[in-house]
Amino acid sequence: FMITAAQVRGYLGVSPSAYEEACHAMGQEVAAIVIACILQRAQHINSAGGYLRVLTEKARAGQFSVGPMLMAALKASGATVRMAG
Repeated sequence: FMITAAQVRGYLGVSPSAYEEACHAMGQEVAAIVIACILQRAQHINSAGGYLRVLTEKARAGQFSVGPMLMAALKASGATVRMAG
């Protein structure tokens, strides 16, 4: 998944440095999930690289969680999401 995300980031126009910074700030797995979410909404995002950099800064400040982004992506895809509890 992470190898695919690294390839997709090029397709989205995200620079290697922006992706590398995201990996350091969020962790490789979360950065890959974020790339997948950006890909899903690519037609609505003017600058995927700029968006990733904003999310990276939020992650550095402790103000980013991938959970809500992932839940929104699942909801947008029509998936039924149930929370364990």
